Amino acid sequence: MKFKKKDKMKELIETMNACSLIELEGIPISPQLGENIDLLKKMFADCSDFVIREFRLKNSVGAIAVFVDGLIDTKEVNSALKSLMVLEDGDEDIKVIEESLLPVSQMGRVDDYKKLLQAVLSGDTGILVEGNTEALTLGIRGAEKRSVNEPEGEAVVRGPREGFIENIRTNTSMLRRKLRTPRLKMKSLVVGRETNTNLVVAFLDGIADPEIVREVTTRISKINLDAVLESGYIEEMIQDNTYSPFPQVMYSERPDTVAGALLEGRVAIFVDGTPMVLIVPVTFWMMMQASEDYYERFQMATLVRLLRYVFLIVSLITPALYVAITTYHQQMLPTTLLLSIAAARESIPFPAIVEAFIMEISFEALREAGIRLPKTVGQAVSILGALVVGQAAVQAGIVSAPMVIVVSLTGIASFTIPHFNASISLRMLRFPIMIAASILGIYGMLVVLLLILGHMANLRSFGVPYLSPLGPLSIGDLKDVLIRAPWSMMEKRPSFLGVQNARRMNDGLANSIQQRGGQSGVTGNRHPNEEGQS
Repeated sequence: MKFKKKDKMKELIETMNACSLIELEGIPISPQLGENIDLLKKMFADCSDFVIREFRLKNSVGAIAVFVDGLIDTKEVNSALKSLMVLEDGDEDIKVIEESLLPVSQMGRVDDYKKLLQAVLSGDTGILVEGNTEALTLGIRGAEKRSVNEPEGEAVVRGPREGFIENIRTNTSMLRRKLRTPRLKMKSLVVGRETNTNLVVAFLDGIADPEIVREVTTRISKINLDAVLESGYIEEMIQDNTYSPFPQVMYSERPDTVAGALLEGRVAIFVDGTPMVLIVPVTFWMMMQASEDYYERFQMATLVRLLRYVFLIVSLITPALYVAITTYHQQMLPTTLLLSIAAARESIPFPAIVEAFIMEISFEALREAGIRLPKTVGQAVSILGALVVGQAAVQAGIVSAPMVIVVSLTGIASFTIPHFNASISLRMLRFPIMIAASILGIYGMLVVLLLILGHMANLRSFGVPYLSPLGPLSIGDLKDVLIRAPWSMMEKRPSFLGVQNARRMNDGLANSIQQRGGQSGVTGNRHPNEEGQS
């Protein structure tokens, strides 16, 4: 239900039932304190954690403090209320209180119930004073939160050990410490009719494409859900192609990864209640890059990155290739190897495709069990389960030993992919490729792989081609795709992102470094102080 401003407060109190904050938009705060108390009590009936604390100022003017128990700092609230209780005559005006009397750094004035309750339910304290049509919101939050730890899903050998937590302000402050520049902009949004989840869209002004920033905020503002409990809700609602198996939005728990993405001209989306920060737009090649690539020497980073691409191919096609060769193309194998595989499969009652499905599904089940079980037993179950199940299956004659080797190699290769959502996509695609290989052999594999490649070439992430800079080809941007060039050679940001300021470093600095053989330390797009050199 919606109420007009001209409705009388008494009528509103009589008709008020439980409602969402959106339905309170435009409902003004009454100058009669008693009416405000009655309305709040009716709205929050049976809400034991919602506190309405009545008190009087020194000049006997009535006032109330409203807050949610557990979301505020009790000591700070008591200190603020003591300051209010010493007000003299004439000081009860909200503007006077805000400007000179309350010792609170974060404070604001609101004039309707939607804004007031949105702040209170986020952890602020609301102050309503008799005779005022505005209320104060005091930013003295004190909810419990998890300490900053190393992100388990993005562990590195070299690099920062801090990761985001579930508190959005802690997360934005961690990003601010990486990017100490006024160019770092953070736009606040609220989504979810019932959860009223706080979001922050972060970008570097003067670097990020304004059209991409505008498109991100537009898509988020169009989200019409009753609840947003995690960034996955936002990811699915803003991606270009919902039914694609490939992730078009990347997420990260690492402040340095998010800072590096912003310095390239991308946009980050913080969601309150989750440590996962979304990054857009993305390309497929980003899924194969790790933050550690930018901290090691470029030779080592390039070698490791190339190995990832090799293991990507191994993970995707090895089971299907085994099925195709053993079913249709036995002539491709050396005679000795062919006889060995034939001997191993002699007593197996199933065709190769059934073998592959049995082992792949078993491996996925063990991997899922290892994730869901407690850490103390999860890894042991994964390792012992794979050994025991594999050995027992071979001895029972259900699967052959070569198939166990192939599936194990495939599983190990999939672990080398840095980003979990990309790894899941490749694991999903493995099954249709195996089915095609069992029907048409290698030709079936190639047909499915071409279809996948065509789909990827047609994908967009906020207008950016998914295979950029290889499709369409951009020679200048290939320095950070399959390889990682020295910092002295990466003077410019990726052009396919439409950045406003393309240069990472000035010409003089780049030339002097190259003349010295690239031996000096160079600040690049992953360094927090780089932006000032742009």
